[in-house]
Amino acid sequence: MRHLRLLQYVDEVARAGSIRKAAERLNVTASAVNRRIMDLEKELDAELFERRPRGVRLTAAGEMFLRYVRAQSADVERMRSQIEDLKGLRRGVVRIACSQALAPDFLPDEIAKYRVRYPQVAFEVAVLDHERAMRALAAYDVDLVIVFRPPYLANFQPLMKLEQRLVALMTPTHPLASRRAVRLRDCAAHPVALPERSIGGRQLLDEVTVRSGLHFNVVAESNSFEFLRGVVLRGGAISFQIQIGAVAGDRQTGIVTRSIDDRDVPHADLVLGQLRGRNLPIPSAVFAEQLMRTLDVIRR
Repeated sequence: MRHLRLLQYVDEVARAGSIRKAAERLNVTASAVNRRIMDLEKELDAELFERRPRGVRLTAAGEMFLRYVRAQSADVERMRSQIEDLKGLRRGVVRIACSQALAPDFLPDEIAKYRVRYPQVAFEVAVLDHERAMRALAAYDVDLVIVFRPPYLANFQPLMKLEQRLVALMTPTHPLASRRAVRLRDCAAHPVALPERSIGGRQLLDEVTVRSGLHFNVVAESNSFEFLRGVVLRGGAISFQIQIGAVAGDRQTGIVTRSIDDRDVPHADLVLGQLRGRNLPIPSAVFAEQLMRTLDVIRR
């Protein structure tokens, strides 16, 4: 819509009373602005501005043209608003299922950022283990999933993957808190609070302990990460979570995180995805693009 840029030039010169000042506001050269206005005057066969030693002033033809410019600008804004309505960006619902690790901080942050631009869009968020999240996606109960270690689904289309490691959660006074990284065998010597077996991180730990023959002193199991944090804070236990969900929230609660030695637990992927071949509602598609940009920044 190049003609809109030209109309903006005319409007800005009229407001500034100076081609130079208008060019500075438009972040272009004064010669470019003057040239475009002269071309327009030639096309209209009428001078729009009276050039003076200290700026410019609208001619009668210029005042008439400026009224046209501003009417056009208002029409363009209405058109854009109508297009946004058609696209569903002013209203609509984003339906997404996520792993628990993303529920306290990551996803609320992303939703808040999205709603700055699209405040009329609502969200339906299902916090589910990875298997239930994929079933919800397959049943069209949600449009998007962002889950750790999603199980196989034939028509699943990953949009973005972010490699994650497990970290250990503990209080700053815990005997292992002085170490930068911990071994699982060291954690096994202390009380441990674990997520239930449906959680992807727990399944990863179980695979490792079965192979190694390691046994934890499990004092609590739960499907609630908030409850597990409470056991860590009040009972001196160690718990485990993927790193994207551990950092921000734990700074607020007083829990510290420590890396687990790479020799003990392999990394796995956090995956954002949708059903293959499905045309997402526009609000969900735009939110997916935002999440991909954020995950890409984290990955770097």
